[in-house]
Amino acid sequence: MLVYIGLIGVWAWMIMRRGGGANIGLGLGMIVLALVGLWILWSVLRNGYAHQRLAARAKALGRDLDVSGLPTMPSGRVQRDAADDLFARVKAEYEADPESWVNAYRLARAYDYAGDRSRARDWMTRAVSLEKATR
Repeated sequence: MLVYIGLIGVWAWMIMRRGGGANIGLGLGMIVLALVGLWILWSVLRNGYAHQRLAARAKALGRDLDVSGLPTMPSGRVQRDAADDLFARVKAEYEADPESWVNAYRLARAYDYAGDRSRARDWMTRAVSLEKATR
């Protein structure tokens, strides 16, 4: 990804050196796209490392969400009924202690297994925030 972003920067510089309003405008637009690409890359990596840290801490505490015993579909995903039962159990744990980052993390994972990716992302963001507050 960094190579592609670098190439965009080089091409933008080459276009801008030719002069003219259109070339300079195109080059500046390419530089803006490269900066947006760098920001997206940094954001995705930062979130990934934060989620890995939470997973490692939850596992060290013995609170990682274990789905190895749940029935799966041929694709490997947890069957819907089992995922819904898991979600109900994990949600009850969260409601008992809503300020626990571990419970928010487990709820995010349960949302993911239940197939609700947007809520899973929201809850993972909340879990990261709660975990940062405890450090």
